Amino acid sequence: MMAYDLSRLAVTGLMNKTAISPSDIDYVLWGTVSQEIRTSNIARDVALGSGLPKSVTGHTVTQACISANQAICNGVQQIQTGRADVVIAGGVETFSDAAIRFSRPIRKKLILSQKIKTPMGKLQSILKGLKLSHLAPETPAIANMLTGEVMGHSADRLADRFGVSRADQDAFSARSHQNAAKAHADGIYEDEIVAVNGKTLEEGIRGDSTPESMAKLKPAFVKPHGTVTAATASYFTDGAACTLIMSEDKAKELGLTPKAYLREYAFPSCDPFEELLLGPAYATTAVLRASGLKLSDMDVIEFHEAFAGQVLANLAALDSDKFYADSFSDGTQKVGAVPMEKFNVHGGSLSIGHPFGATGARLVTTTANRLIREDGRFGLIAACADGGIGHGCIIERHPDAKK
Repeated sequence: MMAYDLSRLAVTGLMNKTAISPSDIDYVLWGTVSQEIRTSNIARDVALGSGLPKSVTGHTVTQACISANQAICNGVQQIQTGRADVVIAGGVETFSDAAIRFSRPIRKKLILSQKIKTPMGKLQSILKGLKLSHLAPETPAIANMLTGEVMGHSADRLADRFGVSRADQDAFSARSHQNAAKAHADGIYEDEIVAVNGKTLEEGIRGDSTPESMAKLKPAFVKPHGTVTAATASYFTDGAACTLIMSEDKAKELGLTPKAYLREYAFPSCDPFEELLLGPAYATTAVLRASGLKLSDMDVIEFHEAFAGQVLANLAALDSDKFYADSFSDGTQKVGAVPMEKFNVHGGSLSIGHPFGATGARLVTTTANRLIREDGRFGLIAACADGGIGHGCIIERHPDAKK
């Protein structure tokens, strides 16, 4: 299934769930990392394919693993500046049909061959000087372009820096899988998932995972002494997710009950060479400071689980006097210890999977629904992204949102 198809399912599912009229939508923002090669702007194509009026425009956003987060924040800006009243914002990724290219030498030969008129001449032009190495395809990059480092290596180094052990990572990943399995069994996600080919259960969830079973796996990146394994790294999967954004007044006009307000957001950056995956610590600090709120004010906390070691390292950083003394010259104090009873209680990217362009919208949706279900007020969301970028946002449950 193409990214376009998954995206269309998400948008039509959202419209069916909310019963909003397509004519009320003004704009679509869509995040993705590996752009579908058959479209130059998937946001616009999704709008048209989902039955929205031809007057509804849209644009595609890419910001690595926080692409949907950026799409959502851009959607809020569209409304705040009066350029739109109602926005659909989300994202998609399809790793099962990733854009894999011919090597550069073959691409060059194919372009030059277009000038040749006969099929045999084209073939001879392509074969001339062709080397076996030219047949190797180019896959989407999973290493940072500047550092050349794969994220798994960065996660290993970050875990070591903050003293996160292999056992800690195995235990956290097992917790994610067990929590996700229980959430599905309890029907927690029924309100959030649109069936694809009749299925609503993510196939990567392993509810029977234990720290002991994960301890048997070998290091996946830094061999033979690394601590990150396949079980403690989020897995690639296909997925799309989206949100419906409008002002409170517009929601009332349309007869809709809002779930939550977006109260504050931040996109800080850090050193991609040394702190590639430490963005959540910086983003959490930034968004709490901007909002005037404290960690203790948060009732729900959802972090993107890129790697178990990365998540635990960020949690350690938030409660580290040394980290704040080394990283902030203005006397910023540590955020403190994150209460795990509020943290990713229904699983996360380690168990649910990580479709790059969609994860941010999933985090927002899950947080809003948790606030309603758990009768909370404020929710904190944080995520890391390639390039040393972090995202943090705070959403507040709307007073009319009920279970």
